[in-house]
Amino acid sequence: MTTFDKTRVHAFRDDALGEHDAVGLAEAIRRGEVGAAEAARDAAERVRAVEERLHAVQTHVDAPAPGAATGGAFAGVPTFVKDNTDHQGLPTGHGSAAFTPSPARRHAPFARQFLSSGVTVLGKTRLPEFGFSPTTEYEAAEPVRNPWHTGHSAGGSSGGSAALVAAGAVPIAHANDGGGSIRIPAAACGLVGLKPTRGRVVPNDQSRRLPLDLVVDGVVSRSVRDSAAFLAAAETYWRNPKLPPLGLVEGPSGRRLRIGFLLDSPNGVASDAVTREAVTETATTLERLGHSVEPVEMAIDPRFTEDFLTYWGMLSFLLGATGRTLGADFDRHRMDGLSRGLRATYLENWRHTPGVLRRLKRTKVAYAAAFRGLDLLLTPVLAHPAPPIGRLAPTVPYPELVERILAYVAFTPVDNVVGTPSISLPSTRTTDEGLPVGVMFSGRPGSERTLLDVAFTLEADRPFRRIQDAP
Repeated sequence: MTTFDKTRVHAFRDDALGEHDAVGLAEAIRRGEVGAAEAARDAAERVRAVEERLHAVQTHVDAPAPGAATGGAFAGVPTFVKDNTDHQGLPTGHGSAAFTPSPARRHAPFARQFLSSGVTVLGKTRLPEFGFSPTTEYEAAEPVRNPWHTGHSAGGSSGGSAALVAAGAVPIAHANDGGGSIRIPAAACGLVGLKPTRGRVVPNDQSRRLPLDLVVDGVVSRSVRDSAAFLAAAETYWRNPKLPPLGLVEGPSGRRLRIGFLLDSPNGVASDAVTREAVTETATTLERLGHSVEPVEMAIDPRFTEDFLTYWGMLSFLLGATGRTLGADFDRHRMDGLSRGLRATYLENWRHTPGVLRRLKRTKVAYAAAFRGLDLLLTPVLAHPAPPIGRLAPTVPYPELVERILAYVAFTPVDNVVGTPSISLPSTRTTDEGLPVGVMFSGRPGSERTLLDVAFTLEADRPFRRIQDAP
């Protein structure tokens, strides 16, 4: 039976999905203990049971087609695709009210890669307009709510996917990340969210032609092994010869790692007490397990935040200028307050674009310097836990909204600019409202094996809290 209380909602029950993660469900399907059609049916019922509270779904397929592959790591596992990625026959709305989307004629390249793992797509999940916001909220529609506490944000931009996975409606779902959009909702909803190295999976359709490609696709999951299995499955479909092969990582290696840590953002934003405690406790755990952990500094350009905001604004400007390619009725004046504000910011600063791009691309120098002698960097994911619904909504006046966003999303964008891999892992919960708090590990380009190594280590030492067990 679906569990509801005043603030928490989940769909775990005694059905075909049970408490399986994606790997476990795929194994049950392969053994014949569960049928793929039965799993899809029960997942659809779970989605319907929680959707009235979570508002996570953009499009729900009544009769889902099976995945593109008869085999694969996730053969028969029900899932959702984020609504900024084309899935043939389904409209792609990008979370925007500025146009009316039409059904996609073909799968996006990443959708084909994801489908090659054998998943069954049940529909598409909601995101904030064009993925710009770290919360999945709107001017004139219900927000996506956090299943751990429905009064709070599920994060963004992959908020719909994270809400469904955290609530147990499906075990895994598509997400993508251009400034933290896998890791932010993973942290907000107590999930594993791995942003791969730029180029680890097929290039993202929307960003590969831009002067600085920030976006990479992946998944959000409830277990480390699901994220590891996704990357291994993606590699069997296509592997970038410029990156070291990954293969299937199945557990901790026992290798002793050298890990640096930061408590506050390199751009000067201080994290709150519960977030600092989560990072400190994680560092202490790693030292107890035999790893070397030491504080470090990252001396990025002091203009990084302003430059990233200008680039962000350029993306909004370009979308406003080319929106008719998305829908014939596109009207940039119907874009939300955040998108309009970002566009206005860029129009004020467009002459600085060459310098902005040059400085952002140089961030890799400071990043590499911080990693000298280290394997990984441990930081917060966000400066504070998931905010209440409304605090970051696009209805907030733009100057105040941007100030709040920058004080929240203070750690994740660096890895997007540099192109390095990064993973959000569940850590603690807040004592007052039970909100998840995540920690983040980042590595050098191509170091996903090391990230998964430390993730498996922490998961084994301190199993992640489950929403169905929460008081």
